[in-house]
Amino acid sequence: MALTGTILVLRALGLGDLLTIVPALRGLRTAYPDDRLVLAAPEPLRPLVDLIDAVAELLPTPGLGALRWSGASPRLAVNLHGSGPQSIRDLAAVRPATMLTHQHPDFPEIPGPRWSAELHEVQRWCRLLGYARIDTDPRALALPKPDIAAAESNVIVIHPGAASNARRWPAEHFATVARELSADGHRVVVTGSADEVSLATAVARAAGLPPSAVYAGRTDLAELAAIVADAALVVCGDTGVGHLATAFGTPSVLLFGPTPPRVWGPPPDARSHVTLWAGVVGDPHADRPNPGLLSITPQQVLSTAATLIGQEARHG
Repeated sequence: MALTGTILVLRALGLGDLLTIVPALRGLRTAYPDDRLVLAAPEPLRPLVDLIDAVAELLPTPGLGALRWSGASPRLAVNLHGSGPQSIRDLAAVRPATMLTHQHPDFPEIPGPRWSAELHEVQRWCRLLGYARIDTDPRALALPKPDIAAAESNVIVIHPGAASNARRWPAEHFATVARELSADGHRVVVTGSADEVSLATAVARAAGLPPSAVYAGRTDLAELAAIVADAALVVCGDTGVGHLATAFGTPSVLLFGPTPPRVWGPPPDARSHVTLWAGVVGDPHADRPNPGLLSITPQQVLSTAATLIGQEARHG
């Protein structure tokens, strides 16, 4: 028998993936105001999950095949992870009373909308909920600032890393941008994960920045989020940090390569988030930078950054 009042949502992916489902989570919260919404997602994302007002509980789930549900069967399981079949199989194993997911030929008995690769990632999950007549607002992406003080505020954040080489703008280009912005009197910091310390250090050194400007490897997710939330500007590729900038309303210059911004970018009407894209679609997991990404110049980034900084100064 299903336990009324429990909704299980699966999204066992990364930072940007989490932030794109915030409108869908809020739609579920509104549709089921008295239910406990449990999000199955990786434990390292907890500082951001705690900022999402729709989520009552995080169930640590590092990936597919790792969902561990010990309670009574939920009344509803929602697959915000992917199109299946593994994600559907993981949720089916908890024996929910109802499952909401995209249709898959391996599970003909489970209805759902067809998967569309052309949809924006935010719209994809809102559309899935719409299939169940659950209203959502795709613009509801904003999060409150973390409840910790930022290590620095009003800085320009340069985030040179990316999940794959295909999405990584050259380090020397990031260094040029950082050097010019620093020369203009801005405090510039370089962020990154523990695996990106050498990259961030190389960018900072080439830009003439002091070692104290390198925050890669010495901030956890909550601290990184606080820096982004209090920053004057973020410059990065198609990464989770770009989605953080959108969530906190921090102006950003986002460099897109193999994946079109219409699929993973900020809302198209968000004037404070500008995407630069050469229109060259490719393999987002390739070993080499996308040719279109390589065609974006540091001067284009600097010009866009200057415009955004000017806008903030006028409206600040």
